[in-house]
Amino acid sequence: MRSALMVPTLTLLALAGCSAGGEESEAEATPVVAVRTAVVSEQPFTETVGAIGAVTARPGHVASLGAPTATRVTNVYVSEGARVSRGQPLVALDRTAIDAAAQASEAALTAAQQAFERAQRLNREGVAPRKDVEQASADLGRARSEAIAARRASQLAVLHSPIAGVVTRLAAVLGASVDVNQPLVEVADPSALDIVLSVTPAEAGRVRPNASVSLSAGQKAGGEPLGTGTVTSVAAGVDSTTRGVPVRVRAPSTTRPLRIGETLFARIVVGTHARALAVPLEALVPDGEGFKVFVVDSASIAHAQPVTVGARSDSTAEILTGLEAGQRVVTYGAYGVDDSVKVTTAAPARPASDSATKP
Repeated sequence: MRSALMVPTLTLLALAGCSAGGEESEAEATPVVAVRTAVVSEQPFTETVGAIGAVTARPGHVASLGAPTATRVTNVYVSEGARVSRGQPLVALDRTAIDAAAQASEAALTAAQQAFERAQRLNREGVAPRKDVEQASADLGRARSEAIAARRASQLAVLHSPIAGVVTRLAAVLGASVDVNQPLVEVADPSALDIVLSVTPAEAGRVRPNASVSLSAGQKAGGEPLGTGTVTSVAAGVDSTTRGVPVRVRAPSTTRPLRIGETLFARIVVGTHARALAVPLEALVPDGEGFKVFVVDSASIAHAQPVTVGARSDSTAEILTGLEAGQRVVTYGAYGVDDSVKVTTAAPARPASDSATKP
């Protein structure tokens, strides 16, 4: 009889044990996502516009020199990258054709002067009409202009640097023929450089002179920080090559010397909001045509919340609607969170099999 009573009792205990084990397994199956969070804060927010640009020589501090007439190169005195002083010879040209043209223009000027004087004398004597004097005067003026141009060409048979600076481009090749005004050498003052950025026409309408600009090396944010500059001008038209609006920036002091042609990334300040709700950019999760964030409640449950995003900076986004100051939102790990999931800010524990020593 005693043994008969023990069988149902053991059966009930076994069932109770199975039930408890099922509940424990179900609790263990509830997903907990490890994330990082941030508190929504009300703070000053600086709105910026990102732009890519290049370092260029400042207008008035760069000179491009070419041949005054068709000739050839007879000597090259400098190399690209060389520092030169004002008046230093850079390139010599063949003087044969230049000197011949100068002599011919001087002879033509002498003849025109004599013809003019003769026409005046004959007009005073009543032999020649006044129109002959006027024609001779016009011929004399033309001869003078040609003589001046020939003298100038003779002076330019050797190209001298008009400024102190660095040779930034050298197209002159010894013995090569050159055309009139073909650029042969360019000199720029490395101490007078600007950064020319390209922004869209819509962005250009928000950029103002004297706006602060943060600069970094490369074509995107996150490059080597180079310091700050100031907007000096915003072009009135669109560049036909880039289809953007050029914005000229001056940076008197940078963390290192800039190089002409170097590509830079810039953040132009276009507005400052004294009191704005801000969250880290990584808290934003695309949701259709908008965004959502995950708000963590006191029970560590994450709830999806649609938000309206305003301006952005490199790391922060302004939230116009959908959040309140003091709420806690998921940042790192937001893309792996589902609505109403439980989250923890602690790193997930390693599985026992990973930590156990293998036999």
